[in-house]
Amino acid sequence: MALKLAIAGAGGRMGQALIEAALAAGDLDIASALDVDDSAFLAHDAGERFGRTTGVLVGTDIDSAVHAADVLIDFTRPAGTMAHVAACAKHRRAAVIGTTGLDAAQQTELGAYAKVIPIVYSPNMSVGVNVLQELVERAASALGHAYDIEIIEMHHKHKVDAPSGTALQLGKAAAAGRGIDFAPNALFSREGDIGARKPDTIGFATLRGGDVVGEHTVIFAGTGERIELTHRATSRQNFAAGALRAARFVAAKRNDGLSGLFDMRNVLGLG
Repeated sequence: MALKLAIAGAGGRMGQALIEAALAAGDLDIASALDVDDSAFLAHDAGERFGRTTGVLVGTDIDSAVHAADVLIDFTRPAGTMAHVAACAKHRRAAVIGTTGLDAAQQTELGAYAKVIPIVYSPNMSVGVNVLQELVERAASALGHAYDIEIIEMHHKHKVDAPSGTALQLGKAAAAGRGIDFAPNALFSREGDIGARKPDTIGFATLRGGDVVGEHTVIFAGTGERIELTHRATSRQNFAAGALRAARFVAAKRNDGLSGLFDMRNVLGLG
């Protein structure tokens, strides 16, 4: 039997990429689609843009959308995401969350829901980015304290949070490999007479412009050499493909009666 999906933010860029990817997958069905009250996609068939008739109309009723599905996939905004996950916990449905910008309280709340249902939460669902995260942690461990760490990220001009959730995850991976705490060593801005670079600082630079899907570079700068690990996304389909892998993973956990908070490293067998 096909896995039934609820797609949140169906009219957005990622929502459309998810619908397109799900329509192309033989083992998945779109059971419901959600969007905000003023969306131009409301009451339209979820597959309309792709010349497909699914029989699923984009709506705003969270409870009915979640109840109709096995797994909710959500790449929306933090407030909406938390309302959607609350409905998942209520109806005992699994969730895949790719929303960025969740604050500490929201992440704690997500962890509480994960005691009831299985959730995959990752600021970046790209398979390549998550392999990059693993490489960054290993490089930071192998290179040691003599190499300074800088992270540069660029996204399209419509992105509202900075640094990106992916950049933060890469910074945390570098900190884990280095064996240091992330928060006190993260440096998000530089201006004026800042003095010499402090040891073990992890610096961030954020760029915004145009239609850039997502670019991340982690630099390890040593004496006489520099190592750069880079991922460039040229299409949102790589994020959609990763999210569908996560949906299959979390559905299996639900079928086994398991709950918990997982990430893409779990999905890919990296940790």
